[in-house]
Amino acid sequence: MKEKTEKNIKKDIRKDIRETLKKLIIKYRKELLILGAVFLVCIIAVFGINAYVKLAVADRIFTGAEPGQIENIDCIMVLGCGVNDDGTPSYMLRDRLKRASDIYKIRKDTLGETTKILVTGDHGTKGYDEVNCMKQWLMDSGVPSSDIFMDHAGFSTYDSMYRAAEIFGCKRMLIISQEYHLYRAVYIAKSLGIDAYGCGPADFYVGSKYRSFREILARDKDWIKCIFKPKAELLGEKIDIHGNGDVTND
Repeated sequence: MKEKTEKNIKKDIRKDIRETLKKLIIKYRKELLILGAVFLVCIIAVFGINAYVKLAVADRIFTGAEPGQIENIDCIMVLGCGVNDDGTPSYMLRDRLKRASDIYKIRKDTLGETTKILVTGDHGTKGYDEVNCMKQWLMDSGVPSSDIFMDHAGFSTYDSMYRAAEIFGCKRMLIISQEYHLYRAVYIAKSLGIDAYGCGPADFYVGSKYRSFREILARDKDWIKCIFKPKAELLGEKIDIHGNGDVTND
């Protein structure tokens, strides 16, 4: 009898909850419809902007050796990412650097051009240094130190592109990163007046699904930035990208 009573009580509670929710929906139906419409518009905007950014530069993204034939570029830019605790590049960063090194050598062998490489990343503290790690790897692969410039204040993709134009005077360049990242990087560069192309491996690393989702939001954010074009977080004296990269050594 007691068990039956408890079941009836639970049943009555569920019924009361349903009735209450029904009344609330009826009472605030207009407000809920407005909220639903706003939410739908936001979703359409987020994915619409993402699609626009990708389509705007899709013809400038390469995955093979084609970028080695692009003439008259000021530099090959390598975007930084994680560095291991022992100071070596992460798998993603290593693959970017390898692609840059390969293209540097292809250009030298096929076009007879010595192309400067600009490595850009976070070196905001002594304890974390992406750019020196990147330069050392490239030197170990056979690229001369004088051909490698370091941008120590590439704190974001937007800042790296802004500083490439403003500090290093880049007008035409090839950007190296994973494919998912290149759409945003090339779009930002173009918006800032750089004739940019992108090249890099696909993202087959752990966490690729999360990065792909996060990149959608990042494209939306930087699309807005490209409208207003704020200055990079840190600027400084101008550096000639066609000179000697050792001037950026610290």
